[in-house]
Amino acid sequence: QVQLVESGGGLVQAGGSLRLSCAVSGRILNLSGMGWYRQAPGKQRELLASITSGGMTNYADSVKGRFTISGDNALRTVHLQMNDLKVEDTAVYYCAADITYYDYTGTPVSEKNHWGQGTQVTVSS
Repeated sequence: QVQLVESGGGLVQAGGSLRLSCAVSGRILNLSGMGWYRQAPGKQRELLASITSGGMTNYADSVKGRFTISGDNALRTVHLQMNDLKVEDTAVYYCAADITYYDYTGTPVSEKNHWGQGTQVTVSS
């Protein structure tokens, strides 16, 4: 199977920085891209940043210029550098993989978003 594990969340004051990390492991056939999402209480999960296997990146307007996504060439480790954090950035942050992998029967399974467990980011004033 495939596992995504996020780390790096915590409590930070407004204007501060955090760096989130996501490690991907498992029986992977193809990893086309990775994304960082967040979900605040009562709100939809939203895409913040993505990176493709070719290195192209994209950002939501709400974080453009403040957040940077990066990863190794195989996207087995990805990061989200978050600068100038605001109170409204408080949420659970998730990484997700656009991935094809072998399940336990040996059958290829394709998922646009295979999710990690999430890591809490709390920004205080």
